[in-house]
Amino acid sequence: MQNCKGQGICSYQELLAEGKHRLVDAGIADADLDSFLLLEHVTGMSRSRYFLKAGEPAAQPEAEEYRRLIGQRERHIPLQHITGEQEFMGFPFYVDKDVLVPRQDTESLVELALGYVGGKRVLDMCTGSGCIAVSLMLLGRPVSCCGVDISGPALRLARRNAERNRAEVDFLQSDLFEKVTGKYDVIISNPPYIPSDVIEGLSEEVRGHEPYLALNGGEDGLLFYRLITKESVMHLSENGMLFYEIGSEQALDVIAIMEENGFRDVCCRKDYAGNDRIVYGRL
Repeated sequence: MQNCKGQGICSYQELLAEGKHRLVDAGIADADLDSFLLLEHVTGMSRSRYFLKAGEPAAQPEAEEYRRLIGQRERHIPLQHITGEQEFMGFPFYVDKDVLVPRQDTESLVELALGYVGGKRVLDMCTGSGCIAVSLMLLGRPVSCCGVDISGPALRLARRNAERNRAEVDFLQSDLFEKVTGKYDVIISNPPYIPSDVIEGLSEEVRGHEPYLALNGGEDGLLFYRLITKESVMHLSENGMLFYEIGSEQALDVIAIMEENGFRDVCCRKDYAGNDRIVYGRL
């Protein structure tokens, strides 16, 4: 196969092979997938369309842009930060350096909560990109949904995501419950839960490019579960529900925190990978 890097005319197949080779050399775990997704992003070609056009010459502007984006991914910039978006619960969301990239683990949280939010007032604490609040509003049909975050840049992006998906979600900048008023039937949260001393051991994509504020859960990773649970009692209606995404080894600790604050029927659910991922209960 011709090595067309930086010279001559490449076919799409050759361009894709070049991108994959560069990402493999850079130690990118999903080099095969990411190299194709970047080609798809640049050219707009679906996988089936690619197979029809693989042997055709790539347009020079497309080749140049593809190589530029491959260069970013080589530096371990997350794929979603390069393309600027991530799908979540079937909806497109803008993402950037100011928010966590929405993950499939969190879809498990939303899917469970959907059965409880219909006709209810919902609060999404630590909303970030707004993916939880927007998805619940569109799929669960609550009476209202409010997303809360301390980060102004995150909330600006969350508002763009609500507008993009035509979801009527309110957003509030607040340090946890500091500016929250009234009561809600459901409070849901994917709070920072990584222990402080573990963050440096995370992948470069996470520790180097996702917001530290959204990762750091304090010394033991449980800081925000303690704070949110304690304050949620004053903002939940009678029989109100509290839902958390958790780290896979935090279930027993979070269950204990909730029970100590008056929650009952506290349960743990697993994600698609079989890891403990959701703890929820009723006040």
